[in-house]
Amino acid sequence: MVNYPQSDLLKSLPKQFFASLTAKVGRKLQQGHDVINLGQGNPDMPTPEHIVKSLQSAADNPQNHKYSPFQGFPYLKKAAADFYKREFNVELDPETEIAILFGGKAGLVEIPQCLLNPGDSVLVPDPGYPDYWSGVALAKAKMVTMSLREENNFLPVYSELSADQLNAAKLMFLNYPNNPTGAVANKDFFQETVDLSRSHGICIVHDFAYGGIGFDGIKPESFLQAEGAKEVGIEIYTLSKTFNMAGWRVGFAAGNASVIAALNLMQDHLYVSLFGAVQEAAAAALSGPQDCVKELNSIYESRRNTFISGLREIGWNVQAPKGSFFAWLKVPEQFTSEEFADYLLDKAHIAVAPGIGFGDFGEGYVRAGLLTSEERLKEAVGRIKKLNLF
Repeated sequence: MVNYPQSDLLKSLPKQFFASLTAKVGRKLQQGHDVINLGQGNPDMPTPEHIVKSLQSAADNPQNHKYSPFQGFPYLKKAAADFYKREFNVELDPETEIAILFGGKAGLVEIPQCLLNPGDSVLVPDPGYPDYWSGVALAKAKMVTMSLREENNFLPVYSELSADQLNAAKLMFLNYPNNPTGAVANKDFFQETVDLSRSHGICIVHDFAYGGIGFDGIKPESFLQAEGAKEVGIEIYTLSKTFNMAGWRVGFAAGNASVIAALNLMQDHLYVSLFGAVQEAAAAALSGPQDCVKELNSIYESRRNTFISGLREIGWNVQAPKGSFFAWLKVPEQFTSEEFADYLLDKAHIAVAPGIGFGDFGEGYVRAGLLTSEERLKEAVGRIKKLNLF
C-alpha cells in the first residue's frame, strides 16, 4: 500500500481535542470499568416524538428522494425566520437573511473561509469551543484571543484589546450561553459588541448553540435582539441542543445578508443541501409545539441543581452555570486541569474535559456535562467524595 503524505493544510489543523478524550474513556470501558462520562457535549435524551414522526412521514415522500434545492427548501428558511420572530421578536427575511447549515459546526468552520484572506485576524474567546480554531486554520488566518475570566462573568473585556488588535480584526466569535463556562450574556453586552463592530469593521459571529437552555427563569438572549446587530453580524443556531437533534446535522445562520450570501456560495460548492426529510423534520421542530423545549430545559436545570448542590455538600466550592448543559468547575490547587481529569478517570471512573483543551484561560478548570440522569450525577458526587479531596 502506498502511504500518501497529508497536505500541509491538514498538518496545520489543531489537534482534535475530543478525539483524545474519547480514546481515554474508550480504554477504560474496554477494561470493564463503569465510566460516568461527563466529558462530552452529546445530548443523552431522544428527539421529541413529533419530530421523529415528521421525518418518518417525509422519508416516504419520493420527492424527498431527489436532490434538494442547493440552498435549502423555502419552507425551512421561513420556519427559521418565524421561530426568531416568535422567540426573540427579531425580523428576518427568509430568503436573504437565513442560510441552512449542515449542523452549527459546519457554519462555524466555514465562516472564516468565506470572509477572510490568509493572515487576516480573528478575535476568539479563551476558553472557547475548539472548532473555532479549525475554521481559522483552514482560512490560514491568525487568532487573537479574548480572555474570559470568572471575575468578569466570563465575558470578554474589550478595553483589554489594543487599538492595533481591534483595527486589524476582521471577525469575532462569541458564544452565549457559553461552552465551556455556562455563562450568559445580556442585551447590554451585545449592544456594546455591536458598537465595537461598527467602530472597527469587525463581523460578529455569535454561536447560539445553547439558546434554548437557560436557568432560574431567565431565557437566553439572542445577539440579534441588540439594535443593529443583523447589520454587523450573524447568529448560528443549531437544532442539536434545543431539540435533541445532534445526530441530524441541521442548523441555520441568521443575520447580515452579505454574510448569508457568502455562506450559501461556499456551501453551493461543498454540498447539494440536506435530505428533504430532515428539512421537513427541522421545520416541524421550529414551527411545532415547544413544550418539549421547556421540559428539556427543566430536566437540565434539575440536573444542575442536583449536581452542584451535591458537590458543594462534599466541600467543593463550585459555581452553578446560568445556561447551557455544562458545569465549569475549579480544580483543586495541587492539580493541573489535565492531571485532575486523568485523576478522576483513573480513580473514580468519571470522565470530564480538562479546561486547557478550550484555551490557556481554561487552565484551572474542568468541564462536566449534565448529560446523564440525576441518579448517575449523584453517583458521580459519591465517587468524588470518596477521594477525600475536599
